[in-house]
Amino acid sequence: MTVINFPAVRAIYRFEMARTFRTLMQSIAAPVLSTSLYFVVFGAAIGSRMGEVGGVSYGAFIVPGLVMLSLLSESISNASFGIYLPKWSGTIYELLSAPASFVEVVLGYVGAAATKSVLLGALILITAQLFVPYEIVHPVWAVGFLVLTAVTFSMFGFIIGLWADSFQKLQTIPLMVVTPLTFLGGAFYSISMLPPFWQKVTLFNPVVYLISGFRGALYGERASDVSITISFAATLGFLAVCLTFVWWVFRTGYKLKT
Repeated sequence: MTVINFPAVRAIYRFEMARTFRTLMQSIAAPVLSTSLYFVVFGAAIGSRMGEVGGVSYGAFIVPGLVMLSLLSESISNASFGIYLPKWSGTIYELLSAPASFVEVVLGYVGAAATKSVLLGALILITAQLFVPYEIVHPVWAVGFLVLTAVTFSMFGFIIGLWADSFQKLQTIPLMVVTPLTFLGGAFYSISMLPPFWQKVTLFNPVVYLISGFRGALYGERASDVSITISFAATLGFLAVCLTFVWWVFRTGYKLKT
């Protein structure tokens, strides 16, 4: 049975959080500002000319999608950069030789990245109230989805950081894969608006379950395309896959050195 060295976890966690607080404008203010522009354009300007979607106003309908758009990108970015920087600078050898297991390393880096993302998601939800009124029907489910999504995609970002051997590669998957999947995953529309064939195709997009589940947590099942429980289970499944891959990486030493 592995005994977790909490001082090691705390040291990594505090180091990563300190880096965030040194770059508040880039880490927190910039994503909140860019998301606010979406609310202004889509929520206030366009939303006022559209009817309700899923029983809620269009401005409120896109709130979960915009939160997830920022949450996914920031979770991946924070975690991938956090573990790639030691590889790039050569300090990864200090980490590998330290009396810290891979569990403690993952807890420190992923925990810090997820904390930043949850903080960012909460700030975006608060900011959204300035543009569109909305109520959270299932607050427990909403917090659960926020935390689980942040942890899952911070873990995914950690994997990208282990895989990448250049700063360019850190941006490849977030820009070329995750962002398109988010826009095509119902961030700005309900997949029920699509033709039947494309509705079925869209269900293979994993981001659909994140957005739909979070939307269901905020507004109830009537506003979601997939039930909350199925969405939550799908997210847990992706987290399990990420955990398995990280365990394999640290066991074999794959891509831990540049």
